[in-house]
Amino acid sequence: MIDVIIAGGGPTGMMLAAELRLHQVHVVVLEKDTEPPPYVRALGLHVRSIEVMDQRGLLDRFLAHGTRYPLGGFFAGIPKPPPERLDTAHGYVLGIPQTIIDRLLAERAAELGAEIRRGHALVGLSQDDDGVSAELADGTRLRSRYLVGCDGGRSTVRRALGVGFPGEPSRVDTLLGEMRMTASPETLNAVMAEVRRTHLRVGAMPLGDGVYRVSVPAAGVAEDRTTAPTLDEFKRQLRALGGTDFGVHSPRWLSRFGDATRQAERYRTGRVLLAGDAAHIHPPVGGQGLNLGVQDAFNLGWKLAAALDGWAPEGLLDSYHAERHPVGAAVLVNTRAQMELMSTEPGAQAVRRLFAELVDFEEVNRHLVEKITAIGVRYDFGAGHDLLGRRMRDVQLKRGRLYELTRTGRGLLLDQTGRLSVTGWADRVDHVVDLAEELDVPAVLLRPDGHVAWVGEDQRDLCERLPVWFGAAAG
Repeated sequence: MIDVIIAGGGPTGMMLAAELRLHQVHVVVLEKDTEPPPYVRALGLHVRSIEVMDQRGLLDRFLAHGTRYPLGGFFAGIPKPPPERLDTAHGYVLGIPQTIIDRLLAERAAELGAEIRRGHALVGLSQDDDGVSAELADGTRLRSRYLVGCDGGRSTVRRALGVGFPGEPSRVDTLLGEMRMTASPETLNAVMAEVRRTHLRVGAMPLGDGVYRVSVPAAGVAEDRTTAPTLDEFKRQLRALGGTDFGVHSPRWLSRFGDATRQAERYRTGRVLLAGDAAHIHPPVGGQGLNLGVQDAFNLGWKLAAALDGWAPEGLLDSYHAERHPVGAAVLVNTRAQMELMSTEPGAQAVRRLFAELVDFEEVNRHLVEKITAIGVRYDFGAGHDLLGRRMRDVQLKRGRLYELTRTGRGLLLDQTGRLSVTGWADRVDHVVDLAEELDVPAVLLRPDGHVAWVGEDQRDLCERLPVWFGAAAG
């Protein structure tokens, strides 16, 4: 029997597969497309996702293909510089096309031994107390102990489970495509600078080789968003807003998307779980979608592996929903708010001008940047130290960096006292005695996802906390 079937081979599915393989879980990824899509859906990684890649030793691969950009101006496109001294060692956005992100994560999953089956579409499933039966389009049936739906906003897995997907329907549509144009870069930049004074959903970004990624508001809301728009629609909208269509031609990909916000009512149903767009959809403003899915996978992977390995404490797997559902809900709220601030309606423009004044306040700016980049996420671990429930930033130790110690996906006790012990949990938690000038607490216990599970220096207190996240001590 397979341990985990992952339906969907996008960034969420591949990240989850890699996380599970760190714990020797037998993983099969089912991807309906025979080849990865050649077009660019997302454009980069925010701070928390950059940290995730660093925690797993992948960041150098991504940096080699990306460009670092300042953090300011991501909330509704309001042009403000980022706040100073953010709580991260990676104070930038990494511009990198999703096509490369997909490839790097798929390579990572394959290197670790995940079995990736392209051209295999899941069409149905059923589950019982012992596992999940998956039905494929070619009639094949597979059996696994768990199944995770990472299969997008129109998730087959979510629908098969009958999980509700409530939210708000689309009110505006946007056309997005990749195409060539005859207009000069100077003409393009001049017209776009003028148009974007009022129409922030219009854009044209060079992708290289003479191809541009073009976005423009659609004339109305499509009844069937799966029907691709035509090049003529792009031309009409560009002319209507900018007075020219820039000579766009030779499209290689055209699509439309709406601003619907929806979230699955539950992320777990028995032995089946949901992650990424299968669990939540929202407008793409702020560039949070891909990042949110990768971070879902980072939260879920070690918990699912613990359940399979038999040491997961009661409720650990359910904590995936308890922790990630509120995070997803918060992203739905902030993206909906950004869409309102980007509206061309007079009332919305007035609110935008007032909001831009508020962002000049340091605390407001910091709050919004931490929200977009996800470094402000704090899981509810109960009362305690301010670090409790937050992810730990990378810090310099006497003998290296903190994130260099997190490559294995195990728990970590960073002990500055030298008096503590993880005896009984050493098969799940690494104990490192080292010093960090930036860390003003005696010791911290980190979960495999880098969130702080305990702060202190008392051994008895530590031994009471370890079972909460790492199960009973070994005999």
